[in-house]
Amino acid sequence: MLDPRRYSPAAAPAPLARLHALTEERLGAPTGDAAVRIDAQLGAALDALLVGEGAALAQLFADVPSAAVHRHLWRLLVERERAVGADAALRMTLFAIPLIIVAAADGKPVAPVTLPGVVDDIAGKVAILREHRALAGNENFALGNALVAADALALEHLPALLAARALPATETPLRALAPAPITVGSATETVHLRFLVGTALAAPTADPLREQTVGQWGIPFAAAMARDIGVAGVSVLVLPRAPQGLVSALWQGRVAQREVGAQLFASNAIRRLRASVGEPQAVLSAHGPLDGGGGEVRLSLSSPFDPREAEGFRCPLLPQDRVDDVVKMLTDLLRDCRVDSVREMPGLHADRDPGTGLTLLFKGDAAPDGRAPMH
Repeated sequence: MLDPRRYSPAAAPAPLARLHALTEERLGAPTGDAAVRIDAQLGAALDALLVGEGAALAQLFADVPSAAVHRHLWRLLVERERAVGADAALRMTLFAIPLIIVAAADGKPVAPVTLPGVVDDIAGKVAILREHRALAGNENFALGNALVAADALALEHLPALLAARALPATETPLRALAPAPITVGSATETVHLRFLVGTALAAPTADPLREQTVGQWGIPFAAAMARDIGVAGVSVLVLPRAPQGLVSALWQGRVAQREVGAQLFASNAIRRLRASVGEPQAVLSAHGPLDGGGGEVRLSLSSPFDPREAEGFRCPLLPQDRVDDVVKMLTDLLRDCRVDSVREMPGLHADRDPGTGLTLLFKGDAAPDGRAPMH
């Protein structure tokens, strides 16, 4: 499937454009030695951005000429974040735990209900992590009690957040990470992304974040979180991911939120279609570029027995995504749901149907130019 995203490398200032060009040179490096040499140059440049103004770091990634350049710079940024403070006698590591929160009202509330953005019993959550050795056995760590939104961990804030480790507790910007409450307004399940941010103190050679998967701590931690932020009349499911550095946590959290959203859509839509008109047909299509240069892979589910019955899911492409990986995630999901008819539409497609102005999706029995415009 083609990549629908649009890139604007011409917008990058000259110093950042040179880093983009150097990254493209690295991707085409003829030898391993050349690749190592260029990565060292790029790493030094990222180190300088990590102690500078966050706006320049954010712009470096916003103006990339391709997804491949974005992915390589992102991998290097993850490495450079890990290396920050490695020369200290005791290393303070800043980390975040991504939380995918699925919430729905038990009935039809008169007014929206708000889940709190502050965890009351944060000490209890720390105790669970320590008991199950969630940070590679490290026990010298602390968690903030704010449920933090993704925007607070965006790249423009990364230098200030990393610098905060060396400041007194009363001055650190970590204290200013604002809680982000969650509003629930209907019985339809919605998927939200929040983070718990913490610090861990360890020897420079230790890696408290080496575990990449959720261990035995996951179930009791999730249950305790759901109890802590739950309110009457709302069902809450919390799905934690492994503690990671801020750069990795932001990326993995967004990927997980998208995947859980796709799972909820597919399971609910497939159940409704099977109950009303029989086996669904699935169509995947690429749409864009959208506003800001982004794009989407869209999944539509319909039945030839009812031309009016159809449902769609918009799967936004994140900057590091390979389009084929997103398509595989959706096709694997459909296979797990036992959907046999799965079709990929060739080419790139518009955001809206030109005749109706509705969101453009395709039905399973449509010809390549057949359309099923939907809200």
